Amino acid sequence: MPRQRLSAQYTRLRVRENVAEYDDGEDLRMLAAEHRHAPLFVISVAAELADMHPQTLRQYDRMGLVTPRRQGGRHRRYSPYDIEQLRQIQQLSQEGVSLEGIRRIIELQNRVQELEDHVDRLRTQLREAERNPGGTRVFAVAPQGDVVTVARGQRPRPLNKELVLWRSHH
Repeated sequence: MPRQRLSAQYTRLRVRENVAEYDDGEDLRMLAAEHRHAPLFVISVAAELADMHPQTLRQYDRMGLVTPRRQGGRHRRYSPYDIEQLRQIQQLSQEGVSLEGIRRIIELQNRVQELEDHVDRLRTQLREAERNPGGTRVFAVAPQGDVVTVARGQRPRPLNKELVLWRSHH
């Protein structure tokens, strides 16, 4: 057998071993939160995990459907979260949803996730405020018009270093 063919078979075997190591019946969503977005998988392993051809992953990257991180600026590295999205894309595609529809669904899901994260942060702030009812928190209006919390006796700080002079005309 030619050396190239043996090399390709060996590579496929190694990919299957890596896939078995990361996908041995466990759902990738069950990984710890800190590892969920870690760029772990090269494109061949990601393609095997998502049951897709590597060229499909490249196409989805070009379209912006799933954008893996780059290692050294060149090599794509997919996270468990990326694999989840690839599987979802495959499912939606099989159900007849167009790639543009899939892109919009993913965009909306990402927005919902951002908003849920924001709500979680606000709930945490609320719990902290409820634990400290006497509170050192005061609400004020920042120079840009945003409502901010500041310590009692403090003024909101501008985000930039500009000096604003205010002269009243009598």
